[in-house]
Amino acid sequence: MDRIIERALKGDPRSIARLITAVESENDRAKEIMQKIYPHTGKAHMIGVTGSPGAGKSTFLDKLISSLMVSGLTVGVIAVDPSSPFTGGAVLGDRLRMQQHSLDPGVFIRSMGTRGSLGGLSRGTYEAALILDACGKDIVLIETVGVGQSEIDIVKIADTVALLLVPGMGDDIQIMKAGIMEIADVFIVNKADRDGSERVVREVNIMLDLQTEKDWRPPVIPTVAESGEGVALAAGALSEHREFLASSDEGRRRKYRRLRLEVEEILKREIAKIAEEAWDSRIGGDVLEDLASRRKDPYTVADELLSKFISR
Repeated sequence: MDRIIERALKGDPRSIARLITAVESENDRAKEIMQKIYPHTGKAHMIGVTGSPGAGKSTFLDKLISSLMVSGLTVGVIAVDPSSPFTGGAVLGDRLRMQQHSLDPGVFIRSMGTRGSLGGLSRGTYEAALILDACGKDIVLIETVGVGQSEIDIVKIADTVALLLVPGMGDDIQIMKAGIMEIADVFIVNKADRDGSERVVREVNIMLDLQTEKDWRPPVIPTVAESGEGVALAAGALSEHREFLASSDEGRRRKYRRLRLEVEEILKREIAKIAEEAWDSRIGGDVLEDLASRRKDPYTVADELLSKFISR
């Protein structure tokens, strides 16, 4: 594993893929991998790209990759797709839409499943992003499966969040949802050649005008991803937000918030494993019969299990 990590840190695509597979499948070596690569992280710009299904996220990313490569940047992409109910793997495989970049030496593209996460991202998504960061990618793009009221976990990972809206898909309703509005650092109104795009731009700007004043006002950029129109402007806005974060108190607060959430997520996962092991060892006795006959209640059983490894 040390040799694989060493090759991955030098940019070897196969080694990077093996590390991501190990952490995604929660391999026994996953914790060791993350401990060793973590000191090499913190250099990449993590950009989350989210929006309603059908907003053109993959097409936009395809053109965005081209724009970033023109600037000489290396790019890692994690395309998060719905998980197969049978294998747990990604169903749609958005890499097909970015096929022209699959052989580019400066680009690494990986599809990952949500694995049932209600927030739209699995734990492995964040760890894969860290691996791409450690292995020298200047930009790490994370495409979510589709935004909803519960699917805003991208803010726990990304430095910058781009929210794609399109005319004619009910985005006038979507933009009224405070949770969706608050996660976006850059608004992209895609398919701007359609009727109604100017109205979407106008409504987003009205909503932003009603927000309490902030140091960063998200720009609203019309694009036609299919032709590439406006994508360079979007790339510029994403870069400007990175510069803003690097020089502001808001950037520092976001960094500390993500670090806090990172430790909390690891604690929750480790505690869950301990609790599952304790429950598995207890479930073989008469506990289910006691619960069924109401001689015991599930809260008492849970407290008894927790008391074995947590001092309150």
